[in-house]
Amino acid sequence: MAQKEGYWDFDEYIVASEPHKRERAEAWKVAIGLQAVDGLQVSDYLKQTARRHIEGEITIDEARELVKQYYVSKTQHDEDEEEKAEADNVSGNIAKLIVSPSFTFSAAGLMAVHRAIFDGVFKHAGKLRTYDITKNEWVLRGDTVLYGRWQDLRMTLDYDIEQEKQFDYKGLSLAEVVEHLAKFISGIWQIHPFREGNTRATAVFTIKYLKSIGFEVNNDMFEQHSWYFRNALVRANYKNVAKGISQDFSFLIRFFRNLLMGEQNELKNRYMLVNPPEEWEDLTGTGQVQDKLGTSARQAKDILLSDDPNIEKLVSVIGPLQMSVKQMMEATGLKGRDNFLNLYLNPSISGGFIRLLYPESPRHPRQKYLLTVKGLALYNELLQEM
Repeated sequence: MAQKEGYWDFDEYIVASEPHKRERAEAWKVAIGLQAVDGLQVSDYLKQTARRHIEGEITIDEARELVKQYYVSKTQHDEDEEEKAEADNVSGNIAKLIVSPSFTFSAAGLMAVHRAIFDGVFKHAGKLRTYDITKNEWVLRGDTVLYGRWQDLRMTLDYDIEQEKQFDYKGLSLAEVVEHLAKFISGIWQIHPFREGNTRATAVFTIKYLKSIGFEVNNDMFEQHSWYFRNALVRANYKNVAKGISQDFSFLIRFFRNLLMGEQNELKNRYMLVNPPEEWEDLTGTGQVQDKLGTSARQAKDILLSDDPNIEKLVSVIGPLQMSVKQMMEATGLKGRDNFLNLYLNPSISGGFIRLLYPESPRHPRQKYLLTVKGLALYNELLQEM
């Protein structure tokens, strides 16, 4: 059975199946793909259950109930079970939402989308947050977007959506329509009305809204480029005059032009990093950077690269920076310290890709980790693939 980006794809249903199977398969592809936004992966059981729903053996509600009962009845628990349970349950909820024809374009509608997505996962599903938040962003080199003030969330949502309702698209070219839509969605995301799950809720809300106004949405974009979508939203909402950085909507507009106009703009996460360090100058060019072993990363591929996706993910996050365990977990969006140490950090250290900044003093109060020469070689290679 074909494998794609860590899960079974459903392309055979999309290419040569009845319309109802095609619709279900597309919904599951998007639902599963969006979990990458928060560093989550679904279980094999979820993939099998999704196929049963696509085939028509069970309804979407039966599929969702089977997934819930699967975790209730399990007697042996895996280290990453909490994360898998979240990804599985949320995927089922998103798949149901996407195939449902109902949609309310309002602040209450967005809250209903969040509640439906995270029903049974978060106690605060569908509820606006009651405190201000910040998030350390890899693409901002540790800085944060200025999110909406919690006291103003409902008022700001109501205003932005009402402005969109009244906007007149008449006379605009398709390119102008797409640019306007990208900026509208960017503004909704910047409000960040919920404690968790904002990007997944925004993506589903976007898909539902675009379909409601007549667009045929290329759902593959959300399935294959969910991390790019989030980073593009971050760049569209970040401004730091002191550092000479302005809001940049160009990355998000490229995404939406691919989504709605069928263009093939290149979507690379590395291009969005603000003020890239000097070491990166050649990495965005020819790709023939020489590492300290005297050979290019690409030439050293066979002996230096890892086949462990967890190691690759951690290496790509650290790059030329120095990070603490907390910073690495925040940057990757991973939850559970033991899970992170056992599946990501320890294998990266034992594989020779990451080392302590102060190896002779592991309890140093400024304890941080950085890439080894071998890790930098892997990082350079990953840059060419991003």
